[in-house]
Amino acid sequence: MALTGLLLLELGLYASCFVCGIVTAASITIVQGNFGGRCMLYGLVYYNGSASLIDIQSSSSSSLCYFVSAISVMVAVVCFSLSLYWLYSFCIDGEVRRERMWMNMIVIVCGAFLFFLLITGCMLKIGRDSLCNSVITTVPNITRCEEAQTRQWVSPLKGGRFYSSLYKAETAVWVNFFFWLIIGGLVFIQRRQSSGSKVIAGGFGGPAGGLFGDPGVTAAETEPFFNRPARPQ
Repeated sequence: MALTGLLLLELGLYASCFVCGIVTAASITIVQGNFGGRCMLYGLVYYNGSASLIDIQSSSSSSLCYFVSAISVMVAVVCFSLSLYWLYSFCIDGEVRRERMWMNMIVIVCGAFLFFLLITGCMLKIGRDSLCNSVITTVPNITRCEEAQTRQWVSPLKGGRFYSSLYKAETAVWVNFFFWLIIGGLVFIQRRQSSGSKVIAGGFGGPAGGLFGDPGVTAAETEPFFNRPARPQ
């Protein structure tokens, strides 16, 4: 695949990562709003048998959900900015220049995002499982966590979509993680191609007007300071 094709694929992945980040942040925010601003990851519930209502026994610190949302929003902002930059370079300037230094920075950013997305995905997975275990063991006649969405919760709690929202947030994080793995591979391939093209452009195949692939050196600059004496007849 050509370098332009790889860049277009990378742009599509940036757009997809932007959507995944927004979905994760929005889903976590919706769950927090439905439970009065409390973070239900690693939360516990209890069942009021007399009123047949589900209530919250304990919840995690709100900063835990804020951390997940902040990571997702940061990834979305970076992806949106990178997409705008490359689209501007391609549509306005008419060309795309990828310096090796910028590709190295993308690799560093990719590694950082993979690390934080891995932590975020594990937090969502373990936190959701902990909440679901509490729901299944506490609420009678429930064998799956999503069944609690049809039960009544203590007002003003709204548990109608807590499981689907948490599951959607977790899925979006892992998809985002997978996309950033592909982005890292694409950037690595483009670094190899750019370094290879520089080697091929060297030597006598360099730009016109230059010797040994150096466009800044002309034939006149390689002449000796004094004229070479003529050979004897």
